[in-house]
Amino acid sequence: MENYSQVSLRIYGHHQRSTDLSFLRHFPFLKRFQADVLELDNWDGLRFLPDTVEFLALGATRRQFSLAPIARFAQLTRLHLDGHRKDIAVVGDLSALVYLTLRSITLTDLGILRRLRKLHSLALKLGGTNRLAPLNELSSLRYLELWRVRGLSDLSALTTLPQLRDLFLQDLTNVRSLPSFRPLQNLRRCYIQNLKHLTDLSPIAEAPYLEEFLLISMRHISVDGLKCFQGHPTLKAATIGLGSMRRNALAAEMLGLGQVSNKPYRDYVESG
Repeated sequence: MENYSQVSLRIYGHHQRSTDLSFLRHFPFLKRFQADVLELDNWDGLRFLPDTVEFLALGATRRQFSLAPIARFAQLTRLHLDGHRKDIAVVGDLSALVYLTLRSITLTDLGILRRLRKLHSLALKLGGTNRLAPLNELSSLRYLELWRVRGLSDLSALTTLPQLRDLFLQDLTNVRSLPSFRPLQNLRRCYIQNLKHLTDLSPIAEAPYLEEFLLISMRHISVDGLKCFQGHPTLKAATIGLGSMRRNALAAEMLGLGQVSNKPYRDYVESG
């Protein structure tokens, strides 16, 4: 593996017995490492990784461990954390981060991310973060994913992200309205899934250069509710899921657009 620095080493499995990361002493050259072992006894073995690690993913564990050991990875560009929040302030000092995923982590204040000036991608999954206001200082953010974030209702902070190109919103049960997307001059793709209390889509249609729109599992939206997208000057593709094939077909006919491609979100993050 030493000759293939872009290959990740991943360990995984829940084998009903404790284990640790001491085997990493055999991999002092690793640049990319992922651990998904629920029964980890500790992660002291992270000390064997070089300071030059670029990608690190630490999956959920039964026991909580401090994140202090990752503070020395100053070249880290991608970080995924699942359920780990002890000493999470150290994440704010990882100034090279470009991709950050926080899963099952409740942060009462996203202010710890303010210094991540190179951050282009942020995914908040589960957890209970309900204040997005500090995001207004992440002026370089290009991709934002908010999935099943408990208590989150106010999305007005979205309009303060001038470089946002791809927005993903799913299972946000408290969101009843969206701010106008008119200030989002760089937004090209918007994905909406299962926002049960969102009824007005016109704020999305106000994004001046939107190219792709996905509406999934939104059976409470009528076909007429998509009229706001008719004649949009830049919209090229739409994938519509209104809960029935008949209504989906009617919506597709009304909009006269092709299906959204499966282009990965990283294309939006890394382009330009």
